[in-house]
Amino acid sequence: MAIDREALAGFLRLRRDSLQPEDVGLHRGQRRRTEGLRREEVAALSHMSADYYARLERGDGPLPSEQMIAAIAQGLHLTIDERDHLFRLAGHEPPPRGGAGDHIGPGMLRIFDRLGDTPAEIVSELGETLRQTPLGIALTGDTASLRGPERSIGYRWFSDPRTRELYAEDEHDYLSRLWVSGLREVIARRGPRSRAAAIADDLHAQSAEFREIWETHEVGLRPRETKRFVHPDLGALELTCQSLLDPEQSQALLVYTAIPGSESHEKLRMLSALAPRLAV
Repeated sequence: MAIDREALAGFLRLRRDSLQPEDVGLHRGQRRRTEGLRREEVAALSHMSADYYARLERGDGPLPSEQMIAAIAQGLHLTIDERDHLFRLAGHEPPPRGGAGDHIGPGMLRIFDRLGDTPAEIVSELGETLRQTPLGIALTGDTASLRGPERSIGYRWFSDPRTRELYAEDEHDYLSRLWVSGLREVIARRGPRSRAAAIADDLHAQSAEFREIWETHEVGLRPRETKRFVHPDLGALELTCQSLLDPEQSQALLVYTAIPGSESHEKLRMLSALAPRLAV
């Protein structure tokens, strides 16, 4: 596929002009005159230089990589259809939809962007953290920055013993069964050549516990609504986990809250003092 520079530039300008700062979690300044987002704002949201993005909008930039296009699609809060269109304009085949993709839909992002004072994260069907709020990082650590199979909490659960330190010890057996059950269900949906199957093969080679649980063929386990964490600074927390599902992308927004007046509720307030330091 060949890049259509003129159409790509026009589409980028149109989408940028249609977005307002509050649509993407930014504050609107009192002296703001721009109708939509500024180019430098889109560049920052897409984790690239303002000059690079500006050249794409002018139609004279370099051939963008798939990674760059994916970042721009996320920064502009594109729908999945708009993302696919952007890829084709840039001369690339769109990435697969569903569980194999990391693109987060604009509706879920709009909700996520308003949860700055709450522990929350967006996760894939493999338990990969795609986005975290600052309080989410303070609660579970910066798991969104991980890459490779380590992105999956199910993989880390069996490959890195430190992962279990964050959870109440008497929950470990159930959580082990939960991760294996969930992975088996994803493999059934995605097939033997999926990333889920590759993770299972890797864990078979690494973990005797994983192999033992796998042989039970247990499916249908679901996460418990109450999560019992053991935070390294605050100790035990009992939090309620509410989830919002995006079935098209097989992603979930997880929001953690505590019962008002409880000890865990007070600890969540203390967690906010740790968030700026831990979220850097």
